[in-house]
Amino acid sequence: MAAPRDRVAHLLRQLQRAACQCPSHSHTYSQAPGLSPSGKTTDYAFEMAVSNIRYGAGVTKEVGMDLQNMGAKNVCLMTDKNLSQLPPVQTVMDSFVKNGINFKVYDNVRVEPTDRSFLEAIEFARRGAFDAYVAMGGGSTIDTCKAANLYASSPDSDFLDYVNAPIGKGKPVTVPLKPLIAVPTTSGTGSETTGVAIFDYERLKVKTGIASRAIKPTLGLIDPLHTLYMPERVIANSGFDVLCHALESYTALPYHMRSPCPANPISRPAYQGGNPISDIWAVHALRIVAKYLKRAVRNPDDLEARSNMHLASAFAGIGFGNAGVHLCHGMSYPISGLVKTYKAKDYNVDHPLVPHGLSVVLTSPAVFTFTAQMSPEHHLEMAEILGADTRTARIPDAGPVLADTLRKFLFDLDVDDGLAAIGYSKADIPALVKGTLPQERVTKLAPRPQSEEDLSALFEASMKLY
Repeated sequence: MAAPRDRVAHLLRQLQRAACQCPSHSHTYSQAPGLSPSGKTTDYAFEMAVSNIRYGAGVTKEVGMDLQNMGAKNVCLMTDKNLSQLPPVQTVMDSFVKNGINFKVYDNVRVEPTDRSFLEAIEFARRGAFDAYVAMGGGSTIDTCKAANLYASSPDSDFLDYVNAPIGKGKPVTVPLKPLIAVPTTSGTGSETTGVAIFDYERLKVKTGIASRAIKPTLGLIDPLHTLYMPERVIANSGFDVLCHALESYTALPYHMRSPCPANPISRPAYQGGNPISDIWAVHALRIVAKYLKRAVRNPDDLEARSNMHLASAFAGIGFGNAGVHLCHGMSYPISGLVKTYKAKDYNVDHPLVPHGLSVVLTSPAVFTFTAQMSPEHHLEMAEILGADTRTARIPDAGPVLADTLRKFLFDLDVDDGLAAIGYSKADIPALVKGTLPQERVTKLAPRPQSEEDLSALFEASMKLY
């Protein structure tokens, strides 16, 4: 009879041979499960974490009842100055009043938040001693509210304790948080489904964030009526975020190739790598984007298109919130953080701004040309979903075919002609690369490793799109 140790080794070999060998998860271009080059073992599991979601036109009216059901007595409503003047916020407050909910409003959320704007919201939350939160707005508002809830629930923590390494300490969240209901008014970030909060770290002029399943909203109320208040460029740029969430999570390094394997499940990152469940959400979201984004942008009264984009945002959020994103997002953070004078159309802000979705999508043709050699079938599948005729395409054509499809898609939607059109030049590339290097939380999920020279070439290739 075999010794127990031999028996265990035999079982492990059997399990490895039985692992999924489908094209999504049998990538031969990366290390096999086992030892990584660093000597640490790769992961062997993934975890599906997502907020509860409720969808329906007019569902926002239920928020007061939800809080009442939770036993909330003192609620913080977070939003931004622009939205606070619009009917969606009034709908929430009417529901509060109707259901006897005491609340205070914080409407000083910054579009594209910074560490400073996070800290101001955190201070408001700490002073208010709230027992529940409602975040109404786009990703900026929902992310700000996640941070306020976290640090108000952990008052002795330093701000950098929970911020992603290497900028912060990346400590796991072990404190209990208060209930948070997210009511998204844009169709882009998917923040109502995820445990991620992104901000500009002003000292380094770069975006980073907090990533933990513990900070995901308790409930997301997805009410498509709110999307009717989105201007043309806001719906377009929000849609580009959905597009890249889907593309990046579907091409991310598979979960069983990611290292290190956590010693404790609390240390398993929110962004775990591609997996069979996230793939389903990513592909479905991409199909909706292909069918409805152009309609949603071109006709503000097209409720069917805007409703579907609102759902696509949540679908892609479920996908990338568990699989992660990679180079488009990693490179976007310095593009947003180092903005000079560019002010995007349809955004009522008093500071230079490259909207997040725009900063992400401008590098997408270059990025997917670069990554295509690692999973060409996935890249061709995405190109086909977006309208390309791939019947005669060969495997080596995958990158150029997807890149050309993306360029046409962006051109049809009047997207600025590359990084040069939003104020960058070749002289800015070293700073853009420097700002990308700390984004290892996402860049290491790219299916193809990249050097500083590779990043420089990708930024250079993104200076002009057409």
